[in-house]
Amino acid sequence: MRGADFLELTASSLLAHRLRSFLTLLGIAVGTASVIMLTSIGEGLQRYIVQEFTQFGTTLIAINPGKTKTFGISLGVFGSEKPLTLEDAEALRRLPRVTEVISGISGNAEIKAGRLSRRAMVYGTSPGMPEAFKMPVQSGRFLPEDDPISPRPLAVLGHKLAQELYPEASPLGQRIRIGGERYRVIGVLAEKGQFFGIDLDDTVYIPAARALALFNRDGLMEIDVLYEPGEDESRIVRSIRRLMTHRHGRDDITITTQQEMLDVMGSVLDIITFAVGAIGAISLLVGGIGIVTIMTISVAERSAEIGLLRAIGARQGQVLSLFLGEAVVLSALGGLLGLAFGIGFGQLLRLLVPGLPIHTPLLYVVLAESTAIVIGLAAGVAPARHAARLDPIVALRDE
Repeated sequence: MRGADFLELTASSLLAHRLRSFLTLLGIAVGTASVIMLTSIGEGLQRYIVQEFTQFGTTLIAINPGKTKTFGISLGVFGSEKPLTLEDAEALRRLPRVTEVISGISGNAEIKAGRLSRRAMVYGTSPGMPEAFKMPVQSGRFLPEDDPISPRPLAVLGHKLAQELYPEASPLGQRIRIGGERYRVIGVLAEKGQFFGIDLDDTVYIPAARALALFNRDGLMEIDVLYEPGEDESRIVRSIRRLMTHRHGRDDITITTQQEMLDVMGSVLDIITFAVGAIGAISLLVGGIGIVTIMTISVAERSAEIGLLRAIGARQGQVLSLFLGEAVVLSALGGLLGLAFGIGFGQLLRLLVPGLPIHTPLLYVVLAESTAIVIGLAAGVAPARHAARLDPIVALRDE
């Protein structure tokens, strides 16, 4: 059988039963679209998580009080006899290959500027925070190097908070009250956005020592260590652990590197992506069952055609290829239609919900289409083999 005849027979068979062919194709299309949509959301979420963690650089190590560690994140001061102190931060700053150390403590307090008043996040930190967390200053300057134990009452406003407290004037040099205490505004940070739901622009930054007094806390919530790029991370971690064990008398801290956080989050998201992909694959299998059903009906209806083909010399392999070809064409076209639906719907969602992370890698597109074709091929094997094994004489009797 010539290739042109093979293609003509396949096309004519599919066009002769347009509605049936379309419904079969639609089943594969829905499955493929489901796989593309769900895996695209999973992949987009994974990229979003990585972007959120790496926006502050990749050479950060977080130190939290307490030895308990769950999914790479400390549970806090519970179980720790000695809190993290400003003196600990100063000692860490003297370690070799450490470029910056940031003390961290946060809470919510009332902010007053003239007649305006509102509650906002107050973050006690160190002068090196803009460098460590990639947070540039828009105007003025950040907290200066000062006595870490008794710093001056200076404050830096986040971009959004500055606009709300001083909508028509520059906040630089102005006096504000934070939790009842007076501070002088010396800078405004550039717009940064949100980090896992925390609005970094709706925040005021003050010296860590003053935040400890403001929130009546004995210790810091976190110390972040920035080390030189290219240095061995494990060596830095060992140095930090030795120093803190010497200062506290025992190992009572949790050290978390950025890579550990990314690895844990990545493994969780990989499982989620696989799970949602498997859910979409079930739809593809349902489409495959549809192909089996349609091809079985087609064999029964076309017995006379099969007998005629065999009578004029068509071999079993050619009849088998003819029915397999129909199954593959249906699944391939259904896969392409599903890809168009899935990618198009994803782009529409991105327009309607700009914050929704959606990304469709080329690999997923190729795998989805390949899977659709393989399922179509597998679904068409049994009906095609049955058609190829029909006795020509018996088949012609159905005429």
